[in-house]
Amino acid sequence: MTLSLTTPLALSALLRNKMRSLLTTLGIVIGVAAVVMMEAMGEGATAYVGEAISGLGSNMLIVAPGATRSFGPPTIGVPLFTMADVDVVRRQAHNVGLLAPVNSRMLRTVAGSNNRNVNVGGVTAEYFDIRQWPVSVGRLPLPDDNRRAAQVCVIGETVREALFESQNPIGKEMRVHDVVCRVIGVLEGKGASAFGMDQDDVLFMPFSTFSRRIVGNDRVGSILVSAASTDRIDDAKREITAVLHQRRHILPGEEDDFAVRDPREIQALLQTVTGMLTTLLAGVAAVSLVVGGIGIMNIMLVSVTERTREIGVRLAVGARAGDILTQFLVEASILSALGGVIGIGVGLAGAYGVAHLIHVPYVVPRIAIPIAFGVSVLVGITFGVFPARKASRLNPLAALRFE
Repeated sequence: MTLSLTTPLALSALLRNKMRSLLTTLGIVIGVAAVVMMEAMGEGATAYVGEAISGLGSNMLIVAPGATRSFGPPTIGVPLFTMADVDVVRRQAHNVGLLAPVNSRMLRTVAGSNNRNVNVGGVTAEYFDIRQWPVSVGRLPLPDDNRRAAQVCVIGETVREALFESQNPIGKEMRVHDVVCRVIGVLEGKGASAFGMDQDDVLFMPFSTFSRRIVGNDRVGSILVSAASTDRIDDAKREITAVLHQRRHILPGEEDDFAVRDPREIQALLQTVTGMLTTLLAGVAAVSLVVGGIGIMNIMLVSVTERTREIGVRLAVGARAGDILTQFLVEASILSALGGVIGIGVGLAGAYGVAHLIHVPYVVPRIAIPIAFGVSVLVGITFGVFPARKASRLNPLAALRFE
């Protein structure tokens, strides 16, 4: 008997017990949905990390004193950079496109009756070009503001909401520690960083203003660098390292007292971690497919027992053992394929809902979908072999006498 004739027979047998057939597929549905959902969430988390890291800036490197083996804060006791260091790096590192000295402190800010502890930074105009961070209203600090040590500042969206509420802050004065500055711009919102920190809870003023009026010296806490192009990031990193070795009198073989940090390293690490977790969770979810396969085998065994007389009649009128085997394998395949299709839909819908709930990108796992479907069908066939073989080996005379 051909497959085209066997398939309608298998479908009619399954439709005679619609509820049982649907319940049989439930294990496959849960397993496939779990696998697809875990893969979608894993790819979404990976995309979120990539967007968060790329949102830090264009071709960016961070040069910091100390912390040579981590991305933590500078090591205590390590000398900070100077503006002379910044100028030499700007002149001698030919693969560096933009460069901005940065200082920052957590300071109390006050506007009217509202006050808040804010991460206050002193930066030059290049900082905003490197970070690709425009303003939503107002303007950014200009090079002339830095030359004049102007008492102006730009604020993040979180600071605007906390200190100015519904008012337009442009042109208004606020106090940063004991320095009064005029708000000239509000930065576009960036949201949380890859580490969960609010990037909009910031205030920036010209580097010279920050150095003279808040810090009291022109030491540089870190240097933000943008390579001339993406393919020159590594060259820029080597040049900066060589210049600072000379400036800080570090001999060959001595340990560096500064770090040139590449955000791509964080991205690669985080994506490796999310990939491993996704694979682990998908593997755990795949156990449900095995459970679903056992459910199919159990129901098919029950079906063989219930249909023993029917099988005997078919064998008696000329059906071959192979025809019976094929019919039961087709039934198992249809059940598992149906469970796979429903599971894919449920998994994608679940991933869509969770992605919007936790604010990560929704990514359709294009590779996981056909794999999950194929595995679900394979599970159905694998666990359907034993019941099918049992049905095909029934003795026709004994089957006809079965009550």
